[in-house]
Amino acid sequence: MQARSALFDLYGDHLRPKGGRAPVAALVKLLAPLGIAPPAVRTAVSRMVRQGWLEPLRLASGPGYSITPKAARRLDEAAARIYRTGRVTWDGRFDLLVLDAPGSRRDRQRLAANLTFLGYGTLDEQTWVATRPAEDVDLLLAEAGIRFERFTAAHFSGTPGAMGVVRRAWNLSEIGHAYERFVADQRPLLAAVTARSSDEEAYATRFRLVHAWRTFLFRDPQLPPALLPERWPGTAAASFFDRHAARLRPAADRYVEQCLDAGNRIVRQKGR
Repeated sequence: MQARSALFDLYGDHLRPKGGRAPVAALVKLLAPLGIAPPAVRTAVSRMVRQGWLEPLRLASGPGYSITPKAARRLDEAAARIYRTGRVTWDGRFDLLVLDAPGSRRDRQRLAANLTFLGYGTLDEQTWVATRPAEDVDLLLAEAGIRFERFTAAHFSGTPGAMGVVRRAWNLSEIGHAYERFVADQRPLLAAVTARSSDEEAYATRFRLVHAWRTFLFRDPQLPPALLPERWPGTAAASFFDRHAARLRPAADRYVEQCLDAGNRIVRQKGR
């Protein structure tokens, strides 16, 4: 688990509901159970500041970092997709992008990752399609300096034709197998955490569960049911995730509160 990715998970899943800010000492303490060393945390924080995801601030307990408005938007969108709080609907139309691909391989890879995160699949190197328009796609392409045209498209053959487009843009078989592997990999780890486990153990296991589930933001565009195969593995995997994420949430929250309160207790003791 990379420190930068873990920080996104930490802010999105635990710190965003608490104001999106935390002292550096708490960030280090909260990532320690995941095997991430303090220097890696600080390096990742500095990188996220340069990229506009975090901003430094002074807290009562010492130096800290808060999410920026840009990060808040991204984290809120990710949370809605992770916990699938919104109903996936489809009006029968596609959002179609035709763009001038960047020249360098690195820029193309970065652009592809960002478009995939927003729910777009590729028909070819220049043509991307989604079953619903993403609000941030225009801003994303403008910031990247990409020239593009954007269309709203409907398939003449209706749903059967649309399903053909979907199968060109996404490898549904591969995504389905990934969901099955997710459940198989996570089941023994989650079974090891019981009512007798410590809050730290529950927190670390839940963190890894969410981290693994979060990778589907870059794999699964969460297509409307009408365009999915029957007995879609993602449905069972989502129920599995929801059940265990909810089961471990109280203990994980207690551990987060403990880490955040530790710095405040030190400040109060010094002030006496």
